[in-house]
Amino acid sequence: MARIALFGATGMIGSRVLREALDRGHEVTAVVRDPSRLTEQHPRLTVTTGDVLDPDAVAGVARGQDVVVSAVGGGGGPGHAATIAPAAKALVAGVRQLGDAAPRIIAVGGAGSLRTADGSRVWDAPGLPGELLQIMHAHGDALDVYRSVTDVRWTNLSPAGQIAPGERTGRYRTALEDLVVDDDGTSRISAEDYAVALVDEIEKPQHVGERFTVGY
Repeated sequence: MARIALFGATGMIGSRVLREALDRGHEVTAVVRDPSRLTEQHPRLTVTTGDVLDPDAVAGVARGQDVVVSAVGGGGGPGHAATIAPAAKALVAGVRQLGDAAPRIIAVGGAGSLRTADGSRVWDAPGLPGELLQIMHAHGDALDVYRSVTDVRWTNLSPAGQIAPGERTGRYRTALEDLVVDDDGTSRISAEDYAVALVDEIEKPQHVGERFTVGY
């Protein structure tokens, strides 16, 4: 059983990470700005307020935890640019305050910086909307933040090219820098199976200090 502090528990991915973790017997502290938005109730769930952009607030909720999971977003493209990389910096600064007792960070990443079959990055594809590119590069900036850190244990988990609510199959494949695609060349994962992969990584760490990605 792990003790997990979860930022972004009300979002598409965060809500599924919350359910997956609880279903598997873990204790979760959901850190939200507005507790009224989180209707989930469970004996192993604690709901508290906190700001992922405030290192001191991060340190407060991270104390005594095994893992801090960041599933925060910023809404549209500009919101992501204002949130994702700053959140990465605040998470690192916050858990760093705890020294040897610092929990590990697992952050939801983006697919934009993943390598495609022709060697380019996903975000190099022509015709991508500007707001989507902002989101992709915000996650890329956050990944750069984590990759500059050597004194805090971190993992960044990029989804497949397509992620949406769907079925929990418990099945997925992983890679490090390359986009995971199926036999038809499609890169996709359900939010439910993404959550499975993330909680699997909590239970059996395989990617400390690196980014990995999942897809079918």
